Amino acid sequence: MDQNRLLTFVGILLALFLGAIDQTIVTTALPRIVQDLHGLERYTWVASSYLVASTVLVPVYGKLADMYSRKKIELISIGIFLTGSFLCGLAGEFGSLPLLGDGMSQLIIFRAIQGFGGAGLFSMAFIIIADLFPASVRGKYQGYVGAVFGLASVLGPWIGGLLTDHGGSIIPGIAGWRWVFYVNIPFGAIALWFIVAKMPPLLPKVQVKQKLDYLSAVFLLLGLVPLMIGLQLDKTVHPWTSTINLALFGAAALSLILFYFRSLRSDNPILNLKLFSDKVFSRANAATFMMGACFMGIVVFLPLFMVNVVGVSATRAGVSMVPLSMGMFVGSIVSGQLVSRFGNYKVFLLGGIAILLVGLYLLSGMTTSTGFNHVLFYTLICGLGLGPTTPLFTLAIQNSVPIQSLGQATSANQFFRQMGSVIGIAIMGSLMSATLSGVAPTRIQFANAITHNYSLIIFIAIAAFAITLFVPQKPLKKTHGFVPAPVEPDAS
Repeated sequence: MDQNRLLTFVGILLALFLGAIDQTIVTTALPRIVQDLHGLERYTWVASSYLVASTVLVPVYGKLADMYSRKKIELISIGIFLTGSFLCGLAGEFGSLPLLGDGMSQLIIFRAIQGFGGAGLFSMAFIIIADLFPASVRGKYQGYVGAVFGLASVLGPWIGGLLTDHGGSIIPGIAGWRWVFYVNIPFGAIALWFIVAKMPPLLPKVQVKQKLDYLSAVFLLLGLVPLMIGLQLDKTVHPWTSTINLALFGAAALSLILFYFRSLRSDNPILNLKLFSDKVFSRANAATFMMGACFMGIVVFLPLFMVNVVGVSATRAGVSMVPLSMGMFVGSIVSGQLVSRFGNYKVFLLGGIAILLVGLYLLSGMTTSTGFNHVLFYTLICGLGLGPTTPLFTLAIQNSVPIQSLGQATSANQFFRQMGSVIGIAIMGSLMSATLSGVAPTRIQFANAITHNYSLIIFIAIAAFAITLFVPQKPLKKTHGFVPAPVEPDAS
């Protein structure tokens, strides 16, 4: 691999890490943020606003990537993300502001701006890697992307807590929690340098001058935003059948129906629905949706088990996530290397899900007597199984779709993964809340509620395995989809 491609790859991974870690880094800073900015009743939206914004724009970025220079879109995404990060760090510093409200409202709005940039970082990473490397060798590089996702998800809460507790000593007078956002700026600047200096424009070989279908984009956003908000609402306060949830889900359904019919009529839709006739695309995305639910189910409920059942501190609960991260890191990289060597992605996907099922079975059998080290071993197995799924489902889809649809097909895969995470957690969280409602739950009740969720995740993983059985195995392409130079008149 030449130096420019290597440095571009490093810059893309760094930008992706920043976008991914901001989904979870704020969670451990929230108690201190509430102390400073107040607004306890809105604190969950500090995390949710980023998640909503970073999910709903993923398909739009994918379409833009099929129309314009990847480099420009990546730079714009990083610019928006860093602007949002800087503004988040300033939230509340100047008191209540016109239109923006108090400090907590400012932070929620600025987190959404961060998310608008983060959506591009998620979408573009896999797309640009597809530009840089042909499918026949791409697996080993996408393995690193899967590893970055795993590391970011697990390290986020730990880094957030570290900066919140000790960041105040970096510059006296600046609260530690603000460094949760400011820390993005120097690392983002490094990523910008890599991309500005080393990344080629990456323009489509198949260039068709068409305008973005703005009406289709509006319908899509009007459908996804209320859907995401409805899923994020606390179901103990706003049950599934509450008026606000029914209104949000009804508005989402209507807008998505309009998006569907608009997409059928549009010459340049945000998402070409004909892609779903491709068996690899449709089945791999269905399995990806389920794997998103599996992953977040493990990540969200494991710390609860460690604190409330095993009885460890919040810090040690964070340490318990390290084996999951390491397992994903190893699983992603090893599976990518093996696919590049043998050319068969399906067998490694099935193997990964099978390993995940073993880990989930062990997690579902945990009791109040389960020891700390046993949990570490179980999560390591889950990580080894989850590792191959993120890069290899993406690889299968990229290898199957037409060149001109690479961007929207890749972003669709990231979108389905994130939606699986959001919907899965909403459902499992509701089930757990219903189980633990009433009196203060005991250790046994916590253990039963959490292991019941892991039993549910087993069935989701079995469904993903069954769908993957029917994903066709296609020969890996040996060509790139995009050219690495600006379009200029041919001198000859």
